[in-house]
Amino acid sequence: MADLETFRVETRQWLTDNAPASIVGTASGELEGNWGGRKARYTNPDAKVWLDRMAEKGWTAPEWPTRYGGGGLSKAEAKIVREEMAALKLPVPLIGFGLTMIGPTLLEYGTEEQKQEHLPRIVRGEIRWCQGYSEPGSGSDLASLQTKAVLDGDFYTINGQKIWTSYANFADWMFMLVRTDPDAPKHRGITFILMDMETPGVETRPIKLISGSSPFCETFLTDVRVPAKNVVSNVNEGWTVAKALLNHERSMIATAFGGGGGKRRGMRDWARKYVDFDGERIADTALRERMARFEMDNMAFKLTSDRSRDAAKAGRPPGPESSMFKIYGTELNQRRQELLLSIAGPQALGWEGPGFDDRELTLTRDWLRSRGNTIEGGTSEIQLNVIAKRVLGLPD
Repeated sequence: MADLETFRVETRQWLTDNAPASIVGTASGELEGNWGGRKARYTNPDAKVWLDRMAEKGWTAPEWPTRYGGGGLSKAEAKIVREEMAALKLPVPLIGFGLTMIGPTLLEYGTEEQKQEHLPRIVRGEIRWCQGYSEPGSGSDLASLQTKAVLDGDFYTINGQKIWTSYANFADWMFMLVRTDPDAPKHRGITFILMDMETPGVETRPIKLISGSSPFCETFLTDVRVPAKNVVSNVNEGWTVAKALLNHERSMIATAFGGGGGKRRGMRDWARKYVDFDGERIADTALRERMARFEMDNMAFKLTSDRSRDAAKAGRPPGPESSMFKIYGTELNQRRQELLLSIAGPQALGWEGPGFDDRELTLTRDWLRSRGNTIEGGTSEIQLNVIAKRVLGLPD
């Protein structure tokens, strides 16, 4: 215990000495911040300074082994780093699918060569990743995917199309599912492979959503040649790897959307500005009850997520409980967006132009965007099926 307290004091001092003053107080949400990569642009140069200092320390991935660029910290030490960063209101230096999805998957399934090639670059924020799972005809029924990979010497030639490839237009590499045995049962014959987005034959096109903007793209693959050494785990056994990664993805989505956070204005702040109060209480009893119920449910979700995260940090990888978090976290965010619209009333109707502040102009856009939360990363219906089979043990 004394060693941990010493580590805490030293951590606080190091963070105080090394965090640029301009980034203090700019902490953001799970999906907001510095994604890194070859195409990264920094409006504040200190954000890059902060990334480089933390990466050199290994604290962009504090629990990853030092031989792959990580910090090599224990679970308890990594928790202290996060707590001290939060206390000093420091932003996470790096976010993205490299840290939350493909990195942990490579640690579990990658070859030593793949780990040495990709993990240190993820830690340093040099490479930004995207995901190539869904296809126009293979969304919830992902195992029906048809993107084909044919072995030709030391390379696979890949042809097909991926859709909802988030941030593909900014990404440097893609982790992808391809069909390598068209005659095998659909859950077999699928291979997990890594692809450089600068490979000839790769084309991305952004997809605009009803909210007016979107991280989503569609990606077209025409005679794309990918080295066979980029296959993760075994050929035709990619479904096992894909399921493991999906658990990481669903946990990330649940955490990112569940209850809000980051730099967004808190629900009570919205209420103080837009609704009538009776002394210290919101005058509208029904709205007050909805807000209280949301805050209790949000806190319960956060505490349950924290317990699961601590279990994962103790060495237990995410399991089917990630489906429960994904359902609840995304539906909780939809409730949050509905409540914010109710609180703001007519001020939530702004789309652009004068008469609204910047956060008011995003209210309706955020509400529209939240409609997709229960679809992306596996629909709520699919998650309920997973829970029924793998948690409750119900028959097919």
